[in-house]
Amino acid sequence: MKQTKAWICFSITIFLFLFSFYLHTDHIVKGSDRKQWLIKEIDQILLENPSLDGALASVSIRSGSTGEVIYDYNGNIRLKPASNLKILTAVAALNILGEDYRFKTELLTDGKVRWGILNGNLYIRGKGDVTLLPTDMDEMAKQLQKIGVKIIRGDLIGDDTWYDNVRYSIDLPWSDETMRYGSPISALTVSSDKDYDAGTVKVEIVPARQMDQKASITVHPNNNYFEIINNIKTVSSEEIEDIVVTREHCTNRVIVDGQIPISATKFIVKVAVWEPTEYALHLFQQSLKDNGIKLLGDKSRGITPEDTSILTSHKSVPLFKLLIPFMKLSNNGHGDTLMKEIGKVVKGDGNWENGLEVTKEALAQYGVNTETIILRDGSGISHVNLIPTNEISLLLYSIQKEKWFTTFLHSLPVAGVSNKMVGGTLKNRMKDTDGRVKAKTGTLATVSSISGYVETKSGETLIFSIVINNMMENKNGKKLEDQIVTTLVNF
Repeated sequence: MKQTKAWICFSITIFLFLFSFYLHTDHIVKGSDRKQWLIKEIDQILLENPSLDGALASVSIRSGSTGEVIYDYNGNIRLKPASNLKILTAVAALNILGEDYRFKTELLTDGKVRWGILNGNLYIRGKGDVTLLPTDMDEMAKQLQKIGVKIIRGDLIGDDTWYDNVRYSIDLPWSDETMRYGSPISALTVSSDKDYDAGTVKVEIVPARQMDQKASITVHPNNNYFEIINNIKTVSSEEIEDIVVTREHCTNRVIVDGQIPISATKFIVKVAVWEPTEYALHLFQQSLKDNGIKLLGDKSRGITPEDTSILTSHKSVPLFKLLIPFMKLSNNGHGDTLMKEIGKVVKGDGNWENGLEVTKEALAQYGVNTETIILRDGSGISHVNLIPTNEISLLLYSIQKEKWFTTFLHSLPVAGVSNKMVGGTLKNRMKDTDGRVKAKTGTLATVSSISGYVETKSGETLIFSIVINNMMENKNGKKLEDQIVTTLVNF
């Protein structure tokens, strides 16, 4: 009887073990089937796309929970990432500076204020604040008023020595230096609005009330630092808008050619200034004048002496807020400013070389193989930058443990959301994905890229990186990317 009971218990134990193994095996088979389905679907998208003829694509997809690579197509091939490189810059900045980091602009003097007269020079020292607006300069001028300054007997001196004086990253094409996305980098710089395109001026073109007359052109902020050559003609509503805005090399002479229909509302374009420090000085001198402060001396660039005292200062928005226009609007100037800032903070000199070295050190902490990547700037505008998609997806997986990860995730464009400060560069793409796609885009001539996170319809998180080089038309690359990412949503 005892043997019978023992046998029954043994049999039940074996049955439960086998049943459990069966369930576990069934789960593995199902998981394997799903993975094979995904591989088949993406393979088909890549193999059947004629736009990839002569091009080179790389795709890396990982599990968001385990980091396992579940799809790899040329994942270890180094390719030009375009603005996907901003992911690396943002991670390094958050790692080194912290999400609450702020930049400063300071007003200092080597003199004293007596009877409304500042007997000495006034220094405006920039420390990399790309969020400085003309209204902030007005506020600093008002602060001078409050401490009794009516006349400045000395000079107005702009100090941009917080960074080096190299304005452009090493591989920036000369054709880009007048464009908004190619603006020069200075520690003392000004933005025209809260997109914070530092070192640019906004040119607004409005059609005349009658045809064949010149359109009206205004500059924001209003200044005479720029010379505008107006060659824009107002044409009938049936004709197309055709406007070309250029800035002559090494000058701030802006030429506006073409035509604008009489029915148009307005045309707005941002143009990079030639010398951002001089431009900031010009605007601040105007702020002093507008607030009733008379400058008796000259204005120039220079270095703030050690024996000066701070009169007032302005702080930027914290880094977690700055990351929104940086990542969602893909602002190149922000990337290269952050690169110089982390170089300044860690190594004492604000230049690209130090910033790139520090960035690589930060990336290595997340397992990125820095021996297989080439970094040339903080924006991704260089065609010499190279990184494999497996390294991008690994970085995106590894940073999920950081306390600032939510800040990073929030900075990424969200597919299909029309608000530009949410949807960013993805606002018109993948509109039927219900906000499940958060990713950084990238575009250069012949280059298209996208990397980020997908919340699948089954509730999983997938991490992906797609980079395509040698494209004949970038729009075809975007379509291919959208196909692959939408497939991930439905995984």
